[in-house]
Amino acid sequence: MPLVKLADFYPEHRDADTDGRSDIKGFDVYTQADEKVGSIDDILVDDQTGRIRYLVVDTGFWIFGKKVLLPIGLANISYSDRRINVKGLTKQQVQDLPNFDELDKVDYDYEEQVRGTYRPNVMNTATAPSTTAYDRNTYSYDRDPGLYHLNEQNHQSLKLYEERLVANKQRQKTGEVSVGKHVETETARVAVPIEKERVVIERTTPTSGAVSNAADAFQEGEVARMEVYEETPEVRKEAFVREEVRVKKVVEQDTVEADETVRREELDLDTEGRSAVDRNRDQNRNRNR
Repeated sequence: MPLVKLADFYPEHRDADTDGRSDIKGFDVYTQADEKVGSIDDILVDDQTGRIRYLVVDTGFWIFGKKVLLPIGLANISYSDRRINVKGLTKQQVQDLPNFDELDKVDYDYEEQVRGTYRPNVMNTATAPSTTAYDRNTYSYDRDPGLYHLNEQNHQSLKLYEERLVANKQRQKTGEVSVGKHVETETARVAVPIEKERVVIERTTPTSGAVSNAADAFQEGEVARMEVYEETPEVRKEAFVREEVRVKKVVEQDTVEADETVRREELDLDTEGRSAVDRNRDQNRNRNR
């Protein structure tokens, strides 16, 4: 049955209601003879159930800084006096308790030594432990209700509940956007200027008709040749990037407000006769809200 410190098991214990026992650190511890033996240094809880099992009592200079464990069932807590009274406890019992320095050393044998010191305090009560032998394999804290149970009249408690709005977010699909491509055809027209060569034959009348070299006249087979060219259009298709389309998502934030009626329990106090009631604790809690 491993034990852990309350702050490790429940880090938010100071901000929540853990049966009204989350803020007793520093409370003074007194024996049945009204002798102060130390103050509360820490709280140990069951790592499975979270139930408080022990209060760590720092004896201070009284026993040279020794720390001991006090079962929660023996603690009678007075919030108004900021003290804890332990019925049947003596200074001798505190001296006989094993020193608490490391949580890892708290095993069954250690706890049995602690329980053996306190059991005489509850032997004559209705919550006395069983007379059967204790076994490390079958032992449970229910075997010692007088040490660990908070069912006595001085430990009665009344829980006040309240409702709080808890907001969560759920991600769900609202739609889908598909971006694709298709091919459209159209007729394109392009104008290409071209050049064509043509032969122009001009005839003129010479001013002088006499031939200086008669041998060049009247020869057959004489031909004048001239090459003629023209341009023809050449049209082909090439693919170019017309534009680039990027597809991405952006997140837009919005605040959605919701109103709901919540309930809270308040304490109704009805007293008869000359009952003494300490209201300081309730007033302090209301001021802290």
